Amino acid sequence: MTSRMYIQSVPVFKQMLSAMTAVLAKAEAHATAHAISPDAYLQARLFPDMFPLLKQVQIAADFARGVCARLAGVAVPANEGQEKSFADLTAMLEESLSFLDSLQAGQFEGSEEREIVLRPGTPKEKKFGGQAYLAHYGLPQFFFHVTTVYAILRHNGIQIGKKDYMGAY
Repeated sequence: MTSRMYIQSVPVFKQMLSAMTAVLAKAEAHATAHAISPDAYLQARLFPDMFPLLKQVQIAADFARGVCARLAGVAVPANEGQEKSFADLTAMLEESLSFLDSLQAGQFEGSEEREIVLRPGTPKEKKFGGQAYLAHYGLPQFFFHVTTVYAILRHNGIQIGKKDYMGAY
């Protein structure tokens, strides 16, 4: 039997990261076809106090890797956040997908009750059980950033829709 926590995390993150990879490819193609600087999209925001698209993608991938790593009981893969182009983002997303592919369902056994501690030893330290961490923190954070990527690109005229957002399922 496959771990319920694995089923509720890894395949979901993989689906959405794959969809985001395809959406970014459409944005890059649109920029090329219309002689628009890629930075016009990579630095785009819906409002001045938001992170730009580039950072939204990085954060989404960080959540996918971090949530799954913590639930699987393995080290969270480091990412320096040095991506500057669509190609860099695509490579980072491919690395994230490869990491998720490396995780085995058995590593998630018992993770429902595994204690997850965020920001240990700081005033912002937060402790969760694994199920609460996934359902009430990890997935909502991830989907916030994935949705923001979609919204920024759609707002900037990229012809994408719900099917693009969802990807293959």
